[in-house]
Order: sequence, then structure tokens, then C-alpha cells
Amino acid sequence: MPASVLIALGSNLGDRALFLRRAISSLRTVIRVVRVSSFIETDPVDAPPPKYLNAVVAGYTDLSPAALLAALHAIESRLGRRRTNRNAPRVIDLDLILHSANLVRTRTLTVPHPRYLAREFVLVPLRELKLDWRDPATGKALIFTTVPSITSTDKSVCAT
Repeated sequence: MPASVLIALGSNLGDRALFLRRAISSLRTVIRVVRVSSFIETDPVDAPPPKYLNAVVAGYTDLSPAALLAALHAIESRLGRRRTNRNAPRVIDLDLILHSANLVRTRTLTVPHPRYLAREFVLVPLRELKLDWRDPATGKALIFTTVPSITSTDKSVCAT
């Protein structure tokens, strides 16, 4: 059964919009994209300038959380991201925010993303998607508006 997933995207180097569009195109090879937010410009959080361009993508995948994370890292690498210092400027950043009702805590992966509820650069585009999904860690609704065109067979993440 496919897993509902949320991916946050960010870029603060080069042609930021181009990198986000390329990342979204690449994401389509590993998830079935059902919603893409608009791009918003934000100040860096716990990171040096320049400003970021951010978006959120919702979709479904057959990949496990660990396999999806590996696929996200591969996309980042193909698009030119070089991992140097933590929170260093980057051409692309892909964060796995949610993966169905999975609660994962390993050395390399925590799902749901541990800081997404405190980050407006995730929450603002997420609200725009108007998904009626729930956070598996808290059980709270992510958004309180139902969009009939989005349906899920994964009731563990989607609200009733």
C-alpha cells in the first residue's frame, strides 16, 4: 500500500526557482506527486544568508522511509548539492517531513521531521496544500480544510 508523504524543498544558491522545479521533476520518479505548493521566499533559520525559496510537495510512494531518504539524497546530489557544514547554503535541500503513520528515530532519520511544526517555511506552504492529514506523532490535524480531490487509501495519516 502506498505511503502518504510530505517533502519540504528549499534552495538558497543559484537560480533557486530552477532548482526547486528540477527537484520536483526528479521527485516524480520516486513519488506520485499529488500537490505542489507555490514557492515562498524566507529568511534562513539557524543558517547563514542568502534567503531561501521554499515549497512543499505531497504525494504517495512505495518506498520505505529509509529508501525514500536515500532517494532524496541522491536527487540532491544529482542537482549539485555538496554536503559541507550543517546548515550551509545549498542549491537544494529535500527534507522528509512525514511518511504515513511511520514513526522513525534512527541515527540518520527522524520521521516526522523533528522541527517541522516550528518552521514557518514548511507550515506556510503546507497550509496552502489544504491536506486533511494528521501528524502521526501528535494525532493533530495538519490542516483543517478538506480538499475532495485528494483522497488516500492510507487512513492512518489522512483524517476521516
